[in-house]
Amino acid sequence: MSLNPPVFACESVNLRFGAVHALKAINLQISRGERVALVGANGSGKSSLLRLLNGLVQPSTGRMVRDADVRQAMLFQRPHMLRASAISNVAMGLWIQGTAWRDACKRAEAALARVGLADQAQRPARAMSGGQMQRLALARAWSLKPDVLLLDEPTASLDPHAKREVETLMEDLAADGIGLIFASHNLGQVKRLADRVLYLAHGQLLADLPVADFFDADRLDMVSAEAALFVKGERI
Repeated sequence: MSLNPPVFACESVNLRFGAVHALKAINLQISRGERVALVGANGSGKSSLLRLLNGLVQPSTGRMVRDADVRQAMLFQRPHMLRASAISNVAMGLWIQGTAWRDACKRAEAALARVGLADQAQRPARAMSGGQMQRLALARAWSLKPDVLLLDEPTASLDPHAKREVETLMEDLAADGIGLIFASHNLGQVKRLADRVLYLAHGQLLADLPVADFFDADRLDMVSAEAALFVKGERI
């Protein structure tokens, strides 16, 4: 784990949605610059944990601490796009934050170039392919100059070529010093992009390991037999 000060800290956090106990007694710290993958079956709590870290939901009990000086942005599996051009979709977020429209458009142009969409600036965002929309969402997030990106299954619905494009962008952003916290069912992607893996099941954090240890069958089995079965494909 990183020795940098924590960006997020969960202390005995529980999260409930009515009768559903989405997260159970989560204790966790994540520091600047880490690449953290969240893995586990559907319903394990990955999306709930991302939303908790981002501040979209608050703990039912326990303590959640966020570094107020750290800028963060979140990308969803199916990003919402305004009925506007690609450049306007990026510039709007900057304008809402107080940037003059002309300056917002200049920064949006740079962001589109950063993700390889400079030639698509005037195209309606909702007419783009799934891969282009995800890259546009990354441009929108990057334009806000985040320290941490939280991503919920960012390549789940994409074809192999689009997945590679988005993965490359994620790796490039991480190389620039932006932290990544991402949920993924793609264990190959986890190996390529993460330096730390959190395994969740039924709302519980059962394993928190460096990526090399997570994919070492003997070491993982000592920490969580359930996680070891998941990696083997024997628990879905």
